[in-house]
Amino acid sequence: MNENKAKTGKYLYYLCSTKITLSMKFGTLALNDAILKGLAAENYTIPTPIQEKTIPLVLERKDVIASAQTGTGKTAAFALPILQILFSGQDTVRGGKNVKALVLSPTRELAEQINESFKAYGKYTNLRTAVVYGGTSIDPQKEKLNKGVDILIATPGRLLDLAKQNYARLGGVEILVLDEADLLLDMGFIDDINKINKLCAEHKQTLLFSATMPPKVLGLANTVLRNPENVKVSPVASTAKNVQQQLYYVPIGKKIELCLHLLRNTIKGNIIIFRRTKFGVDKLEKSLLNNGYKVATIHGDKSQAARQEALNSLKDGEVNILIATDVAARGLDVDNLDAVINFDLPNIPESYVHRIGRTGRAGKTGVAYSFCAAEEKPYVISIQRLITKIITVVDDHPYPLDPKEKPQVHKRQGSKYKKGRKSVASKKKKKRWY
Repeated sequence: MNENKAKTGKYLYYLCSTKITLSMKFGTLALNDAILKGLAAENYTIPTPIQEKTIPLVLERKDVIASAQTGTGKTAAFALPILQILFSGQDTVRGGKNVKALVLSPTRELAEQINESFKAYGKYTNLRTAVVYGGTSIDPQKEKLNKGVDILIATPGRLLDLAKQNYARLGGVEILVLDEADLLLDMGFIDDINKINKLCAEHKQTLLFSATMPPKVLGLANTVLRNPENVKVSPVASTAKNVQQQLYYVPIGKKIELCLHLLRNTIKGNIIIFRRTKFGVDKLEKSLLNNGYKVATIHGDKSQAARQEALNSLKDGEVNILIATDVAARGLDVDNLDAVINFDLPNIPESYVHRIGRTGRAGKTGVAYSFCAAEEKPYVISIQRLITKIITVVDDHPYPLDPKEKPQVHKRQGSKYKKGRKSVASKKKKKRWY
C-alpha cells in the first residue's frame, strides 16, 4: 500500500487510544468513526475543496458532475461518501453477490490506485472491494467476484466480459462512478459505458468526475445523470500554480542530448519523462541505460504486471526515472515526484495538463520541462491557448534551435489567450499512439 497517497496534502491526525481527535473538517462531514479511523491511518485531516463541496452532495444521494484540476483529491471525493452510504446500509447478515457500487476507470493503473484508496479509507468498514481490468488473467477476478464484492473498480472492456459470463452482477448497483470521464470517451468507451449503464439498476445514483469538461462529456452527463449538481473547484484545464513550466526550443535530433544535459546538470530527484509513442519510449530507455541511468518504462504494449512493476520500482526508489506514454498521464500518484519532462510535446493539449499534474501534488512544488522542435510549433500554440498562459522559454542551453526555424509562439504581440476557446488540435480527433 502506498504510504502516502497525499491527495489531500500533508496534514496531521492524532489517535488517542481508540478515540479519534479531529483537528477540524472531516469530522463535520457526517462520516462515521470507522471511516474517520481509516483517514487517520492515512494522515488525512482536512478535506480539499473538491471533497468539501462534493461529499455532502453525494451523501444526500444526488447525481453529481465534478470537475477539478488533477491532484486535488477527486478519488476521496467519491470514495468516502460511497463507503459511508454502503457502510450505513449494509445488512447485519452478509449475503448476495451483487455489486453495490461500481467505479469505471479508463486505465489499469488508475483502477489499481482507486482500489488502493478504497481499501485504505474503508479499512475498518468490512466492505468488500475488488478491481478488474484487462491484460491479466481473468480467472482470479472471477473467483473474487464469486465470493461477493460490495465495491467494484473496473475498466469497461473487462467488466463487460465478466458481466456476459454472469460473474459481474450489476443489477444491484446503487452508485455508478465515471472517473476521468473525458479520457473514457477519448479512448472510445462510449458504447461500453452505455451498455454498462443499462446493466445497472435504473434508479441509481451516478457521479461523473473529470479534470476537463469538454462538450462531449457534458453530452454524456445529460444521457446518464438525472438533475445533477455541478461542482467546479478550479478552472477547467488549468495547471497547478506550484508547477514551474519551462519550454526549451531544440532541434528534434538533439532532444536526447538536451535530456542528458539537463539530467546531469539541472534535474534531480524522481522524474517522469513522457514520449508520444511506444517506440520513442523504448529508444530513450536504451539511451539512458547506456549512459548509466536507472530507468523503468510504461506503455501500452507492456503487460499489466510489467507496468505495475515499473511503477513500483519508481515508488520504491529502485529507479528514479520512469519513461512513459500518455497511458501514465492520469491517475499515477507518486510521492515526491520532482519533475516531469515532456520529451515530445503532446498533440492533444489537454494531455499536457495531465502530464505536468503528476508533479507539484498535494501542496508540493515541481518543475515541468518541455522540449519543442520546430515541427511541434502548433502544439505549443494549442497548449498555451488551452491553459491561457505563456510558458517561460529557456534559451540558455547547449542545443538551441536555429533562429531561422525558431517559432515565436511564446510571444504574441497584441493578442491574449482567451479562456473557453477551443484549440485547433482539440477540435480534431487525434489518434493516441500509446
